[in-house]
Amino acid sequence: MDLKEIKSIIDLMKKNSLSEFELEEKDFKIKLKRPIGAAVAPLPHALLDDPELTAYAPLARPVAPTPAVTSAPANAANGDAEIKSPMIGTFYRTPSPDAAPYVEVGSEVGPDTVVCIIEAMKVMNEIKAETRGVITAIVAENAKPVEFGQPLFKIRPI
Repeated sequence: MDLKEIKSIIDLMKKNSLSEFELEEKDFKIKLKRPIGAAVAPLPHALLDDPELTAYAPLARPVAPTPAVTSAPANAANGDAEIKSPMIGTFYRTPSPDAAPYVEVGSEVGPDTVVCIIEAMKVMNEIKAETRGVITAIVAENAKPVEFGQPLFKIRPI
């Protein structure tokens, strides 16, 4: 699958208000996720006849979301957990270059608190804390690439 095909899938996701897309083939796997809160509507039956969508329609079902927060065994002694990247992309601490960071060390966050943005394929994905706690460390470096599952923040649950 080349970049042009991936961009085509993203356009189809936007056009059909899909928030997630996953495709697995022999040695290739891709999972695309749009920001949480994006409107999701079921695919109308008329779209299933569209030859562009035929290959993708069976995969247009809901996919279980990947949790961003998991306990980290290395931090078990001090009770800290990690907020991990749910995708590959570029990590940004701020909503724009001239804005203040979403969170700092010592910031108290709730499950719906946006802690950063990860840009993936020109889509800005807001990452939420998904738990209540206090940020104890910022692990990822601003404007640098991150991998799926890479720790972004350390958080002490409260």
